[in-house]
Amino acid sequence: MNLYNFFLILFNTFILVTGQFLWKLGLEKEPVSFNSITSIIKLMFSPLIFSGILSYGLATVLWLFILTKVQISIAYPVQSIAYIIAVFGAYFIFGEPLTLYKIFGCMLIMAGVSIIALSN
Repeated sequence: MNLYNFFLILFNTFILVTGQFLWKLGLEKEPVSFNSITSIIKLMFSPLIFSGILSYGLATVLWLFILTKVQISIAYPVQSIAYIIAVFGAYFIFGEPLTLYKIFGCMLIMAGVSIIALSN
């Protein structure tokens, strides 16, 4: 895999994580009950949630392009970097705990991604 494709996957991953974080921020800002279709539709069109949906739409289009350039057996595992970004982002943005187990798990993910990326 060349560097350009790696950065495309990394960019796609950042877009996905951004979408997740927008959803989390939106849900914290506007608590919602999932007991009616009306409340769910209202939630879907709240600015942060809708921005997260748009982020996922953009990431999907970019992912389709990536799949034309990179083997899925390489691209998909590299995208697992999202887990690492999410763990550290959740710590800094949401104040979630960063434990040794999470750090060790992130190191294992990085090791696996590195091995897969280098295997090509």
